[in-house]
Amino acid sequence: MSNETQNFLRLSYAELEELNLHAKEQRMKRVPTHQIQEERLKYLTDEKRIKAVTVLFSDLEGRLHMLDYDKKFLVKSWDNLTFDGSSIRGFTAQRESDLRLGIDWSAFYWGPSDIFGPGKVLVFGEVIDKDGKAYGADMRAVLKSYANDVHAQKGFTLNAANEIEGFLFKGTDAERHYHETNKFEYVSSGGYYHSLPGDQLRLFIDSSSEVQRAMGFQNEKDHPEVAPSQFEINYSYSEVVAAADQIQLYKLICRQIATKMGLTASFLPKPIVGVNGSGMHTNVSITKDGANLFWDPNGLEKMSGFAWEFVDRILTHGNDICLMLNASVNSYRRLDPHFEAPNQIKASATDRGSMIRIPIGNSRSARVEVRSVGPDANPYMVLFSVFKTGLDGDTAEIDNLRDAQRYLPDNIYDAIENFKAADWTTKLVGEDVKGRYIDLKKAAADRCPRALGTVVKSPEVQFHHEVYTQYLWNMF
Repeated sequence: MSNETQNFLRLSYAELEELNLHAKEQRMKRVPTHQIQEERLKYLTDEKRIKAVTVLFSDLEGRLHMLDYDKKFLVKSWDNLTFDGSSIRGFTAQRESDLRLGIDWSAFYWGPSDIFGPGKVLVFGEVIDKDGKAYGADMRAVLKSYANDVHAQKGFTLNAANEIEGFLFKGTDAERHYHETNKFEYVSSGGYYHSLPGDQLRLFIDSSSEVQRAMGFQNEKDHPEVAPSQFEINYSYSEVVAAADQIQLYKLICRQIATKMGLTASFLPKPIVGVNGSGMHTNVSITKDGANLFWDPNGLEKMSGFAWEFVDRILTHGNDICLMLNASVNSYRRLDPHFEAPNQIKASATDRGSMIRIPIGNSRSARVEVRSVGPDANPYMVLFSVFKTGLDGDTAEIDNLRDAQRYLPDNIYDAIENFKAADWTTKLVGEDVKGRYIDLKKAAADRCPRALGTVVKSPEVQFHHEVYTQYLWNMF
């Protein structure tokens, strides 16, 4: 079809950045929901060049789902969008399949037309149960509700920024074809900070960074990582729900750019044995009235007592929540002490083998870095479990808790048992969602050899929750 006759919305990257930064500012300032809703609906009605609205939501394991609604239909029916929840892993059973999608109008994005298609905008949705309440297995809704509650009750704003590592491999759908080849092929044999301006890894990083910048990520730096063909693109802090949304968009953007280049962006935690795996270092802080509550120039490592209490609670529950932070069979290959693996349940300012690191900071940047998180974990579940545990968890009576010789599990079965046995995880997500999550993790684990061994087995890739196809779903 001729582009001349379509006349669909196509904005420059500079125009996109301006629009997305304005929307981000509204979100940070907590502009009332009804005001943003009215503004967005008017925009959609007036902007004739928009043909469709892409609504995004995530399942219990964190896999991103997208539905395109005709713009005119959505403007009229945005408050009555239904879908079949039984088709989403971890959601409803077939006998109770109807769920609704609400629209979070504050989480509205303008995407580049060359990446997402012309005439489209994106918005995150919220899954709503038949009784009109937020659906318990929608971890985004759970995180948003918790963040709003602590802000209303204590004046706390929860902030996060994630350092998400990934690999770039030759060929499209390299993960889906892994069981045929049993190997991934690097596009670059360089290492940390090493990439020539015109090679494929550098072109991929540049293109992904440009899209993120246009979508209001406020980039900080980007570079190849330690392992060959590995990358990381860093961006600034956001309020916690926006930060989790950005993780989903980050991975979506990277995958889309890679596919357009005939390559694969993979967020498996340890796709290749013998080199560093990929992590999602999760930096968190809490502010109140603009002040960073984790900062104390006179405190240990210049951190406040409040911050150290937050750290101690996470260390106490480190094994309890490990399955939420390391969500796949493949994750436990990464927790290998030979490759800077953060598998020690302790806190340190310098030791990168610690589950928690205290980076050098100041009154603005003081933060806690949870290093044990895998890039394939559900970002909403990760941030909810970290903040809820840090603020409301228990503190164990263990001598020298911050430097005790304790370790995270080295296989998913132990992580499942720890998660299952912990009273704290029931308090976090409830008995029903906890049971569903265990069932999903055990179904994947039972498809793979119990002992990890020294070679990445094809089932741990083939049946990974971010890789599976509809055909494979039916084989569980």
